Amino acid sequence: MIQIICKSEAYTYNAYHVMKAFYPSEEVSCRTEEKASNYVTVLLPESVGHTGRVEDSQELKNKLIEIGLETVSEDADEKEKKWRIDLRMYDILKKETGRDLAWGILTGVRPTKIAMQKLEEGMKETEFVPWFTEEFRAREDKAKLAWEIAQRERELLSRLDYEDGYSLYVGIPFCPSVCTYCSFSSGSLETWKDRVEDYLEALCKELRFIAQRSKDKKLNTIYIGGGTPTTLTASQLDRLLNCIDESFSRKDLLEYTVEAGRPDSITREKLEILIQHQITRISVNPQSMQQKTLDIIGRRHTVEQIKETFAMAREVGFDNINMDIIAGLPGEEIADMKDTLDQIRELGPDSLTVHSLAIKRAAKMEMKDLEADPGKMSETLSGMIEAARKAAEKMELFPYYLYRQKNIAGNFENVGYAKVDKAGIYNILIMEEKQSIIAAGAGASTKLVLKSPVFVPGSKKKKMTHLIRVENVKAIDAYIERIDEMIERKGEWLWR
Repeated sequence: MIQIICKSEAYTYNAYHVMKAFYPSEEVSCRTEEKASNYVTVLLPESVGHTGRVEDSQELKNKLIEIGLETVSEDADEKEKKWRIDLRMYDILKKETGRDLAWGILTGVRPTKIAMQKLEEGMKETEFVPWFTEEFRAREDKAKLAWEIAQRERELLSRLDYEDGYSLYVGIPFCPSVCTYCSFSSGSLETWKDRVEDYLEALCKELRFIAQRSKDKKLNTIYIGGGTPTTLTASQLDRLLNCIDESFSRKDLLEYTVEAGRPDSITREKLEILIQHQITRISVNPQSMQQKTLDIIGRRHTVEQIKETFAMAREVGFDNINMDIIAGLPGEEIADMKDTLDQIRELGPDSLTVHSLAIKRAAKMEMKDLEADPGKMSETLSGMIEAARKAAEKMELFPYYLYRQKNIAGNFENVGYAKVDKAGIYNILIMEEKQSIIAAGAGASTKLVLKSPVFVPGSKKKKMTHLIRVENVKAIDAYIERIDEMIERKGEWLWR
């Protein structure tokens, strides 16, 4: 076990995640000792070495890594202290392992927000790239990618009304089966089939409330995700879409997405219903075009089904289809990713989202199920991501949004590529947090962007805040039973 001792609670989060990025397969403990003589002290087993794993057969003697008080000046504020401690820890671990991290010390999920901020401040690319690489130890290619995406995002977001506009998220927490890497608030249809109607009743009640409270606002985008929305039967899907049609105005709607997702949940009848309700964008998500991988991760469909479903969606009339793939799935090498990309190129999607595998605590899969050597894993992932970039370029798909996750393999990123006029506006909004997103459904998280001081519940003071989160309960049965409470939570904040 790797042990981290921090002088202040303020240093524990970044210290833990930087350490896990270098040693993803190892258990890391992190505690605070206010009387500690250093800002950060790391007890690193000598047997970890360059492989990034502790060998059980060796005697576990600890190397001592100390980030002392001399790291920062006495007059530095807390923000500068944390930054300098992170840099020092990164430099030590880079030397210790012989590896670097694609995004350096950045542990947040939205690195493009930094680029967007600097772009809006008037910084030029020639200034941003060296500043970003020095400030955060990020690689130059990642700095350029962040800048390119920020420029594209700013152009797309210029179409939106931030003051009076909003977006709507609708969550369907059911799947044909639960993938081994998944930690979303979803359950298998087999488990919940007797509660789907109850869930839809509760969901429509919440949607009607949102519509009534938002009638003076402009709805810009709708995104129905999950889970797998097309796990619903055709009649259930029609019922949900009718509820949305009857409750919300389309006057200012720019995009309407349904994440169809799993090929084994999609039928021609469901696709025709989506077309009838004027859905503008769907996803058909293979994750991999390698049958061996689909079997390992718990996908109950074949590669051929993916191709047939995609062709059927085109026949029905969809001209904006996204596909998701994941880099770093168990047992896959760069050659497997290249073959997957070749098959996807033949299909010709309008957008492609390339995820780096991220394994959360709630997932069935664990980090130990992956490549044992972090160095090799990082090299493989880097090759896969580069192959995806080149394939997207050949398909004339350009990067338009980017985000990262905790426990993401190799400390890489997820990137969305799209044709010039087919980028997913909602995907950008969820990352940049410039417009309110009202979310309905189990586990759905509403993000309200506020422009004035407000009283925060539980506090006696007025606080300047730009973002308020209102969370729905994750458990499906709890959501159904407590729907009135979920509505009341929103009522405290929604356009009051």
